[in-house]
Amino acid sequence: MKLFVDSANVEAIEVLLPLRIIDGITTNPSLLARETGNPRDTLKRICEAVGGPVSAEVVATDVEEMVREGRELAAIDNHIVVKVPFGKSGVSACAALASEGIRVNVTLVFSPAQALLAAKVGATYVSPFVGRLDDIATDGMELVSQILEIYENYEFVTEVLVASVRGPAHVVEAARMGADICTCPPKVIEALFGHPLTEIGLEKFLADWERSKTDRA
Repeated sequence: MKLFVDSANVEAIEVLLPLRIIDGITTNPSLLARETGNPRDTLKRICEAVGGPVSAEVVATDVEEMVREGRELAAIDNHIVVKVPFGKSGVSACAALASEGIRVNVTLVFSPAQALLAAKVGATYVSPFVGRLDDIATDGMELVSQILEIYENYEFVTEVLVASVRGPAHVVEAARMGADICTCPPKVIEALFGHPLTEIGLEKFLADWERSKTDRA
């Protein structure tokens, strides 16, 4: 399973890149708004640093403007994936952009029916928001399971990009289900490394080694 970082902070992304576990980036207007400078310059820097897919979202809401903005975003760098929100306008924009060879990530997906429609119009990625479903007492990961089943049934090539990930449990469950990608905030990526028994075990190994050196002296 591929791991993407859900962030527009170049410094936070660059800290994770040397680990060689990061396959791409997702951004959205909220994340870009937190950063200083021109958003398109920020996207270009991220593309150059990562060298993998970088999702950049349109802010227009009508089809023509979404397509126009999508083309402009795609022109920033060949790693850009145009992100459009699900809806009638988003589906139409996805179909138009995909027909031009532009990769599209359909976001804000909350039902298997929505994911089916996105795949039918050629979405490269579909992004189910699992954490937001969990927030309203709905099983977000069950949505991922349903989407994967539908895509397998009809051999859709659209990749399932699990979004709104809140912790390592979401990542592990997505991997067990066979999701293509999880996009995670940097703090979730960091949390994947942690386990108290690993830390306790390392401390014991080092303490035993130091004690053996003392005994040999």
